[in-house]
Parts: sequence; structure tokens; C-alpha cells
Amino acid sequence: MKNNETPMTESDLIPLARQVGAALAAAGLVIATAESCTGGLVGHLITEIPGSSAWFYGCAGVYSNAAKERLLGVRSETLLAKGAVSGEVAQQMAQGALSLYGADVAVSITGIAGPGGGTAEKPTGLVHLHLSAADGSERAERVVWTLDRRGNKLLSAQLALRMLLEYAAK
Repeated sequence: MKNNETPMTESDLIPLARQVGAALAAAGLVIATAESCTGGLVGHLITEIPGSSAWFYGCAGVYSNAAKERLLGVRSETLLAKGAVSGEVAQQMAQGALSLYGADVAVSITGIAGPGGGTAEKPTGLVHLHLSAADGSERAERVVWTLDRRGNKLLSAQLALRMLLEYAAK
């Protein structure tokens, strides 16, 4: 996926979510999500699919650092040293969701959706995603989207769904 790719609409992402569900069901896997900058968008897309309760346990919407710590066990030391928008926090979010829900696989998203909030070190549009699985598989993605807030959120959700689909199809 290119960083400047035009995002799909929510409606356009439903078929992708349906594909994810079919692949997860075929593999006998159950997932969970941990979402910060997307505010539960991936969970929303998944639950638009009838029967998704067979392969989706839930979504932790953890916008604040306190929620990341309390719900998912993200270490305060990591938040202080690396910041909420970091690969390390994304990994701890995914691992926390995996544990919290007892899922087979979890994906997390943390970033700066925009329009402001960016710095030279962490620009607006920076997003870290992480997939952790009970079998020990890990996958990290770092992207910088260049669209508006809504577009950045949609592209992040799209990438998270693609990560889940690739994992389930392996």
C-alpha cells in the first residue's frame, strides 16, 4: 500500500472485512483489535458483517495513555520514553489485546490522524500498526499517510484488515 493511496470509503471496506472474516473462519481463528487513532473503526467494520461474533471477540478503544495502560498493560515507561505513537506501544497494545480477549490474533493501531498534532520527529499522518498472534507471530507496519483525518483513519483501517487477511490466509 502506498502512503498516498486514495482511501476507500467505509462501504468499500466492508467486502475486505467480509474476506477477513471468511479467512479467519476457515482457519478457525478469533481476533481482537486495540485502536487508538482509529477510535474503533476496524471493530466497527468487522461488526458490519453478520455472524462476525464467530471470529471477533472485541475491540479495545484506547485513546488515552491511561486507557492503554489500564486496559492493555502498556508500560508507562514505554509511553514516557517512546510516546504513544511508536512501534513499541503498538506492539504492547496488540499483545495486551491478545491477552485481554484470549484471542488467536490481535491487531493494534496508534497514530496521529491529523490535521494537527505532528512534529518534525512524528509528523501528522504517522501511524504504527502491529499484529501479534498466540503462535508467536509478530508483524509491524509504520506508515505516514498524507490525507485528511478521515482519509488517514480509513487507510489505517484498510491496512489493519489487510494484515489480518494475510495472517489468516497463510
